[in-house]
Amino acid sequence: MNIRNRRDFGAGIMYMVIGLFFTILARQYPMGTPAKMGPGYFPFYLGILMTLLGLLVLVKSLKATAPIESIPPFNWKIIGLITGSVVLYGVLLPIMGFAVAIIVLVFMSASASHEFSWRGTLVNATILAVSTYLVFVLGLKLQFPLLPFFIQ
Repeated sequence: MNIRNRRDFGAGIMYMVIGLFFTILARQYPMGTPAKMGPGYFPFYLGILMTLLGLLVLVKSLKATAPIESIPPFNWKIIGLITGSVVLYGVLLPIMGFAVAIIVLVFMSASASHEFSWRGTLVNATILAVSTYLVFVLGLKLQFPLLPFFIQ
């Protein structure tokens, strides 16, 4: 077996492992029916879809027409910034509120790439904060602290 595109091959394996993990984990919950979905229904079928997508990417990486690509070395700074921004969001949400936590998340994640300007990041953070507020707070009626604890 000749792996021509190692990047796609690795991505296909990763998608398949994550998809199988969620498929197996979701079987521990009641499935329900399409009309009345249980807690395991969505993750189960999403895991199957992700596994199939991974298989498709993996097979395409083996074709003779696939471009020859190797896997670049990990950039630990970028991985740390992205992971740190998500962790910081979780820490800031109950203390500083929804608005501040999302803005910090977007700005910290954007700093991992040189492609984003601060203006574009500000627009992105604003749109994300407003749309998330509309969907989760107004639409789904979830209770999030919106502003820092000392302002409420």
